[in-house]
Amino acid sequence: MRIEFEADGVGLAGDLRVPAGGRGPLPALVLTGPFTGVRDQVTGLYAERLAREGYVTLAFDHRNWGESAGTPRRHEDPQGKLHDLRAAVSVLRSRPEVDGERIGAVGICLGGGYALRFAAFDPRVKVFAGIAGAYNNPYTMRAGMDYQAALAGLGEVLERQDLGGPVEYLPAVAEEGEAAMPGDEPYAYYGTERAASASWANEVTRASIRELITVDNMMGADFLSPKPALIVHGVVDRFCSPEGAEEVFRRLDEPKRLVWLDAQRHIDLYDAEPYVSQAVEATAAFLREHL
Repeated sequence: MRIEFEADGVGLAGDLRVPAGGRGPLPALVLTGPFTGVRDQVTGLYAERLAREGYVTLAFDHRNWGESAGTPRRHEDPQGKLHDLRAAVSVLRSRPEVDGERIGAVGICLGGGYALRFAAFDPRVKVFAGIAGAYNNPYTMRAGMDYQAALAGLGEVLERQDLGGPVEYLPAVAEEGEAAMPGDEPYAYYGTERAASASWANEVTRASIRELITVDNMMGADFLSPKPALIVHGVVDRFCSPEGAEEVFRRLDEPKRLVWLDAQRHIDLYDAEPYVSQAVEATAAFLREHL
């Protein structure tokens, strides 16, 4: 069912899924997903599959994205996303179908990092699961680029906007040329019918890139304990590195589990079989133990 709620006065749109025939109150999961993604893409798929496993699930559009409110449109707001997750858990705990003491956070791709950081600091969340996660931190970003030049260029964008200029955008994906996620692999998902959605547009604010390279979501691994953590990741991933998943796992305390899938592309875990089923099965098995 479609639900609407607010975070910091910003209207958010979500889909609440309740397992068919389930006897409440049931454990529940809040989901957050890929950069630029909306709820009828990756998070919606995982929400549907995990609802079949017996969990109430809430997939929603973060502020500035999809059918949710917020400006600038299609702008990455890390702190805002954490507030959105907080409000989503509040909504779940208010529902009669939900056992408010049995709530987990599941993140896919960029949402893996947000779910980790959120779960680490919200006592209401009892377990974390990251699937093909991007666990951004400035140290890793700095090592892979001319960091100061990137900050300077993005700072110029923000200065123009601060002085009254229009919000500047670039394509989210492109097979060739400039894009926030350039190359054939992101385009194979977002640029095709695989990601078809009436509320998704192929653009993102340029300033979003500054948010991605300065946010530290990996630090959540240092604070999650004693909550259980699951990391599910592909053995080959050009966009969310296996090394990042390994570092998160190393920094986590027990109980924790790392599951490697024989996926060769990041987007295999978005919608391709058998990888989605394997990720769902691993997540459901872990949740049955710990939630």
